[in-house]
Order: sequence, then structure tokens, then C-alpha cells
Amino acid sequence: MASIAGVSAASLPISAVRAQELPKPELSPEILKRARAAFARHDKRIWQRETMAIADFSAPSRIPRFHMLNMISGETTPLLVAHGKGSDPGHSGWVQHFSNVPGSEATSAGSYIAGESYVGQHGLSRRLIGLDPENDQAENRAIVIHAAWYVDPSLAAERGKIGRSQGCFAFSKDDIGQVLWRLGPGSLLYADKA
Repeated sequence: MASIAGVSAASLPISAVRAQELPKPELSPEILKRARAAFARHDKRIWQRETMAIADFSAPSRIPRFHMLNMISGETTPLLVAHGKGSDPGHSGWVQHFSNVPGSEATSAGSYIAGESYVGQHGLSRRLIGLDPENDQAENRAIVIHAAWYVDPSLAAERGKIGRSQGCFAFSKDDIGQVLWRLGPGSLLYADKA
């Protein structure tokens, strides 16, 4: 068995071994290129320009695939994010397809502008407005940013995947504050897969 810093993997908890085996989060260059094009395309709608968020659903849910991109420094902060049940009916941990159809419980691809925050059933949350034909039903579908118990690094390590939302961008309770603060009203969120 492999070792971590000189400690045998046999003596580590299963979650630590699995976490070691997970690939590091990397933003797809193709998705980054599309996100930058979306930023330029929706320039007039974006008034909060310091941070852009990119959900790279090419990666499985066990990988931190929501990238908070600092538009000034170019640094990214990767976080775990859930996708919708309708995008992954077999709960494989991978987005199989996107949908904009009400009732689909699927994730929608495309550009979103962050709206106002509110307190709902998941606590402090943020509304999202879909800017593209692929996600223009986001408000009608109540697709938002919120915290969820099923988004947790320990679940990702133990099960190889996190839970699924009803199409919303769901984050761990530890990460939601950072997401809501950095992705304020007028910020762009772009979601896609390569």
C-alpha cells in the first residue's frame, strides 16, 4: 500500500486514503475560455467585476469544481458544489446532461447573474438570473445558491460523490458564507462542461 508522509495507508482512515487518491481540482481550459467569452458577451449586465464563478461540471461531484476566479490576480478558489438530480438520475456523481425545463430538477448550463440574497429553507441564499436560452428559466425554477448538508468533503471522500440538489448550486455550510460574500449581486456565474 502507498504511504502518506511516511505513514502506511493501511493505518489511515478510509476517507484519508480516498482523499489522497482524488485528483487535484483543475479548471478546464476550454471551460475557462467559454466563461471569459460569456463575461465579454454579458458585459453590460455585470457590475460586480472582482470575482467570476465558474462551475466546471466536466469533473465529478467529489472534486472541488466550482472555481471562484479573482479577475484581478487570476487566482482561483475551488469549492465543492452539487448538481441537480435530473442531471444525474443514477447518482453516479457525474453530470450526464443539462436541462432548463421546469420540474426537471436538473442543472442548467450557461451564464447567470447573481441577484439579491434572502433567507429561505436552506438559510442565507442568493437568487440567480439566467442570461442565456439554456438557463433563462432559472428564476421560474427557483435555481439559487444555497447551503446543503449533503455537500461535505467527508461525504466526497467516503462515498466518492456528494449529494444532489434540485438544480441549485448547493455548497457546504462551511463554504456558503465565502460564496455569498465573494459572488455578490451583479457577479457572473458560468456553468458548463467540456
